[in-house]
Amino acid sequence: MQLPKVHSAIVTAGILLAAILASAPLSFAQYGGSNAGPPPAQLPAPKAAAQEPAQAPADPEEDKAYKAFTDVKPDAFDQQIQVGEGFLQKYSTGRYAEQVYARLTNAYFQKQQLDKMYAAGDKALSMNPDDLSVLVLVGWVIPHNYDPNDPESDRRLAKAATYEKRALELLATLKKPDNVTDEQFAKSKAAALAQAHAGLGLVYFRQQDLPNSVSEMQKAIEVDPSPDQVNYYVLGVGLNSMKRYTEAVDAFQKCSQMPGPVQDRCKQREGEAKKLAASPAPAK
Repeated sequence: MQLPKVHSAIVTAGILLAAILASAPLSFAQYGGSNAGPPPAQLPAPKAAAQEPAQAPADPEEDKAYKAFTDVKPDAFDQQIQVGEGFLQKYSTGRYAEQVYARLTNAYFQKQQLDKMYAAGDKALSMNPDDLSVLVLVGWVIPHNYDPNDPESDRRLAKAATYEKRALELLATLKKPDNVTDEQFAKSKAAALAQAHAGLGLVYFRQQDLPNSVSEMQKAIEVDPSPDQVNYYVLGVGLNSMKRYTEAVDAFQKCSQMPGPVQDRCKQREGEAKKLAASPAPAK
């Protein structure tokens, strides 16, 4: 089954959690598809050590270059890439390199430069394996850009599952920073939870593990502050395959009421599921 390459609603909302890891000593922040929503709320990172390694010496020129990078508008992705790449040419192992790689991961995604996105994500995670924004985003993108003919597809899916499971572990113990409101934090955390569960649910779907796929998609939808049409579609397909036709009808119906790339497909599937739900059960 082919899905749209990327759905921006979950990404735009979930990278609100980029904010949780985006704040550095200078306190600057950084989901997006081509039609991404507003920039994320700015929340500081839970691990100061990951933001500014103790062994990294202070460098006023590096501080200045990093400030220039973080001064770029959140939606100016071409400029972010240009300035960020220039920064990394000089300071690829500096105090702020991990934050720059993390923010470039999102910028490359926004521009659909996925090879660069994966490379930047790998760099960021090599410096901070618990960079929540990168774990959630990359783990979500991999199953959405799944190619069954890719000999590396199984490995990529396993990688995505590992990322989202780790992200969910981190989110379970995430504490609210002092400089954000309860409402900001709750929305950001819910968006990231929704994206992580959706990414994991789609991994399971690609692996034909329908019970776990359905479970994860239900969790994603339950906490999603901005319901994702594709999640409803995948949930409906999973429920239908498990012969839970009445539940599938409900999922497809909700999907069909949302404008988007799978709306017509959801309407068709809703009709098919209704016929199956109304059919008498086969005699045992």
